[in-house]
Amino acid sequence: MSDSDHPELPEQAVGASPTQISNPRLQEEARRALVWVSVIGFVVLAVYLAQTLLVIFGALVFAAIIDGGTRLLGRVLPIGRTWRAAIVLLFGALFAAWLVRFAGTQIAEQAAQFPQLVTTELGRLVGVLRDNGVQIGQDEIEGLATQLFTGVGSVTRAIGGVFGGLTTLLLIVIIGIYLAVDPRPYERGLSWMVPEQHRGKLADTLDHMAYSMRRLLAGRLLGMAAEGAFTYIALTLVGVPMAALLALITGILAFIPNIGAIVSGVLMVLVGFSGGTEMGLWTIGIYLAIQNFDGYVLVPMIAKKTVDLAPALVLGFQLVMGVLFGVLGLTFADPMLAMIKVALERRAHRLDNGDAEPAAD
Repeated sequence: MSDSDHPELPEQAVGASPTQISNPRLQEEARRALVWVSVIGFVVLAVYLAQTLLVIFGALVFAAIIDGGTRLLGRVLPIGRTWRAAIVLLFGALFAAWLVRFAGTQIAEQAAQFPQLVTTELGRLVGVLRDNGVQIGQDEIEGLATQLFTGVGSVTRAIGGVFGGLTTLLLIVIIGIYLAVDPRPYERGLSWMVPEQHRGKLADTLDHMAYSMRRLLAGRLLGMAAEGAFTYIALTLVGVPMAALLALITGILAFIPNIGAIVSGVLMVLVGFSGGTEMGLWTIGIYLAIQNFDGYVLVPMIAKKTVDLAPALVLGFQLVMGVLFGVLGLTFADPMLAMIKVALERRAHRLDNGDAEPAAD
């Protein structure tokens, strides 16, 4: 066959790649598809690395607590930041040592008796339900007890001295200390990762987020301490057993609004009824009084100067984070939601003041 039998190829097709898209409209659609694929890939990667990212966020929360104490000491102690941070860490270590040394033995003994006590009270409750015509089997009782201990087991073990997830806790503490003692290198490194025209906005947003985080956590810690102290005093006056354990559980779970109060309230009432109906009714009254004081007096008073989050939004975000990421997600849902809110508010504030976001290249 001669060369004249082949049709002559266009000049622009000579040497072209088979995968090259020459149509401008198809090129634009391909770019859009690449953007969507990249976004989906980043989302999948974020979910895959969720536990690691939550550990880092937990370190930021811990660093904010240290930073808040360091700034508070700066009002009365005219010394360097590193020394003030060391004092805060020293007081934290002394408190942990006191908890283990003086309260650990009693709490550990109470924690060992706790599962049997709760199981016994559940059995009594089931007996009352059966007497009133409600049919419930032994398997359902055991399943209910298992679910209950699954939800609070890590808390009771932590209080009793058997710290679950020690590696995660250690990483949060170590990274948080590094961030709190000298945050400037990390702030500079983060600013270098964004275009120069956005660095001022990033610094403004980070300042507001750090400020809100400190105040939010200060309010949380104050509420936890007050709720735990009131619970211990009230339960001791009534004579409820395991008052120290219940007070510490209530104080720790107060870090998780709404859900923590429900879990601690169920445990408190179950233990209260172990001493009889009268003690159980007193326990219900104590729980309602403390939760109402905390929910309607203490927390709103603190929240006026912190991040104002709608309770339904907090609860919904906690449920989503708990389902997706477990205990870590549930624990840090509240601070994470607050930071998202602050970031959106700062962007809206800049737009309202005519500082439009520059168009992408």
